[in-house]
Amino acid sequence: MNKNSRKVEILHAAASIVSREGIFNFTLEAVAKEAGMSKGGLLYHYPSKEALVQGMVEHLADSYTGKIESNAENDPEEIGKWTRAFLNVTFNQTYPNKDMNAGLLAAKAVNPELLNPIKEAYAEWQHRIEYDGLDPVMSTIIRLATDGMWLSELLDIYQIEDNKKDQVLRTLEEWAKSSQLNDTSE
Repeated sequence: MNKNSRKVEILHAAASIVSREGIFNFTLEAVAKEAGMSKGGLLYHYPSKEALVQGMVEHLADSYTGKIESNAENDPEEIGKWTRAFLNVTFNQTYPNKDMNAGLLAAKAVNPELLNPIKEAYAEWQHRIEYDGLDPVMSTIIRLATDGMWLSELLDIYQIEDNKKDQVLRTLEEWAKSSQLNDTSE
């Protein structure tokens, strides 16, 4: 097993602890046990709880950024491609281990500065969304609606029924394709 895949396994173990047991039970000992390794082995890869949480946030941000960029590059229609890419990744290509999103909650609790990688990613995504040819206010509304759905699921506030979620996705996709939403402020 290579060092990178082992690090990702540790991140998944950490995310599982946070998601399943909450932030107060998120200890290096618990993560090491979940990952099937010694605490010393864990500390070799992540020398502190902050380093582990930072790894979770960076891994999540890098994963989403890569998927969004790939979707945008493969979109044959230039106008709205970043908005559609963000929408598609958030609804259809989220991180396979949903627990990994809990790393954001851990970062907020451990040290809010650890959220900087995702904040930087969001700033870049928002910039690209605002300048992809759609009306920047409408593309921002699409992003915010998408984020709202994602956050309500992350925080387990409300789980929208699948058919309603599909209808919301189709509506947002239509808005992200609509020529009526082209940016006319230029």
